[in-house]
Amino acid sequence: MDWRVRAIRGATTVSENSVAAIREAVIELLDELETRNQLDPNEIISMTFSVTKDLDAIFPAAIARERPLWQNVPLLDVQQMYVAGSLEKCIRFLVHVNLPSDKTQVYHPYLRAAENLRPDWNLNPVHS
Repeated sequence: MDWRVRAIRGATTVSENSVAAIREAVIELLDELETRNQLDPNEIISMTFSVTKDLDAIFPAAIARERPLWQNVPLLDVQQMYVAGSLEKCIRFLVHVNLPSDKTQVYHPYLRAAENLRPDWNLNPVHS
């Protein structure tokens, strides 16, 4: 079987800067990523999370590392560039994965208030 590297984006928001709120949102976001893309964590090359400057209660990568089979995934957390008027309390990700080359659709999960960031990608299949 031939494989191809693909990039998948996604984002969500939280109601408050707390460990519980961030944990809930990250779990929901990663559940959507895995389920909608039928993704095996062993296929993940790396993942970068970015958070807006108002979120500092916990690293999203720390939450991801708690997931089954995610312990060996290279993860990175960064602060999202601040732009006045941009969406607050937002967690974004960019993940690179190896997928079978015949898998021509990926789902980019944009949840909660982040669904308006990329309405063209929001849970719609994106073809190669």
